[in-house]
Amino acid sequence: MGNYEMELSEGKMLNELSKLAHKSSLIKPELYSKYAVKRGLRDLDGRGVLVGLTEIGEVHSYILDEGEIIPVPGRLIYRGYDIADLVEGFTDEDRYGFEEAAYLLLFGRLPDHNAQKDFQQLLTLNQMLPEDFARDMILKAPSKDIMNTLARSVLALYSFDDNPDDTSMENVLKQCIRLIACFPSLAVYGYQAFSHYHGNQSLYIHSPRADLSIAENILSMLRPDSKYTKLEATLLDLALVLHAEHGGGNNSAFVTHVVTSTGTDTYSAMAAAIGALKGPRHGGANIKVVQMFEDIKDKLKNWDDDEEIETYLTQILTRDAFDRSGLIYGIGHAVYSISDPRAVILKDYVAQLAREKGLEAEFELYAAVERLAPQVIAKSNKMYKGVSANVDFYSGFVYRMLNIPDEMFTPIFAIARIAGWSAHRIEEIVNAGKIIRPAYKSVAPRRNYIRMIERT
Repeated sequence: MGNYEMELSEGKMLNELSKLAHKSSLIKPELYSKYAVKRGLRDLDGRGVLVGLTEIGEVHSYILDEGEIIPVPGRLIYRGYDIADLVEGFTDEDRYGFEEAAYLLLFGRLPDHNAQKDFQQLLTLNQMLPEDFARDMILKAPSKDIMNTLARSVLALYSFDDNPDDTSMENVLKQCIRLIACFPSLAVYGYQAFSHYHGNQSLYIHSPRADLSIAENILSMLRPDSKYTKLEATLLDLALVLHAEHGGGNNSAFVTHVVTSTGTDTYSAMAAAIGALKGPRHGGANIKVVQMFEDIKDKLKNWDDDEEIETYLTQILTRDAFDRSGLIYGIGHAVYSISDPRAVILKDYVAQLAREKGLEAEFELYAAVERLAPQVIAKSNKMYKGVSANVDFYSGFVYRMLNIPDEMFTPIFAIARIAGWSAHRIEEIVNAGKIIRPAYKSVAPRRNYIRMIERT
């Protein structure tokens, strides 16, 4: 049998086996209700099932009044500090804030000047990758997905650690600081390898600079000429701060707790978190927003016509436009209903950058969709309880204005969220009691074994 015939035979076999695997894995939907299974670890009213305690982050979106859930404007809280106050603090003082936010998440307190200086020095000492790491671990095996490159690189760093399995506080903290510091290089070099080997672009490998913030270094390493404006760096830094943490219940943070509870090493736990964040239901949503707006801009004749915008949004909901999913991407959130504080904060700075880039008309289109989409959804959804723009609605637009390629959108999310993951890993280790192991009920019928000769 030749290779072609073998491939045909394999394809036919896999097709039949995939049908069998699907059939054997299908569980009747009514069984979930019968056994009161909280799918997605969420109650019927949308609240998350309580599975742990944390002091790191809090997502606040409602109050309880005599047992009734009353939605309120969303708040995001880092270690007891409202994210709006944190952002106002460092922006008023014209400082970059991500390193300060990372310190707060790790150590539970705001750093003074000396503590901040020492912490940034620690990050600087750890921002360089091991010798020949970029060449041997990234450039020699470029991936078409930068998140996979990032996960593989994190696992490879295990081999360069003299004490990788030590889960003592000092060693885990050392590993986490190292990862926070070198994530920008891992992600950017992964993109440069992809761009060169899969996109036939010139290969640029710029070393991180000790005198730059993490946001500045991302832009410096990503761009061929390493140039950027202060507003560009400020907006990217703000995006990193807003994405650094979102409570212990978000999927990747929960994965960090679950994997850490097994007693495994830091690199394995963080690679697992990266895998969770990669999913389009978690970290990849802003790419969909950008793609949706490209379609909107192409289809609409007049961006200022509210009626035309409403018609198009209705077509999205009825699965007659864009990707036929029925979703207006960037509108709605699993927790927030009235407002996502991250989107509220980001929007003002997005307007500034749009003016600098000459993209005011596109920003106004985003603002119009943000205003009109909840109304359109309210008309078509009988269960409507209120939706608003989430952080993904504007973050993709930000990255596009910063000339950040789509392939880097989710990796930048990871560069930010590694700070939160690190804090959650440490918290799980400090409070470790049991391996996290929720229950699954088997609903398969009991069957008697049949000998091979008797099977049909």
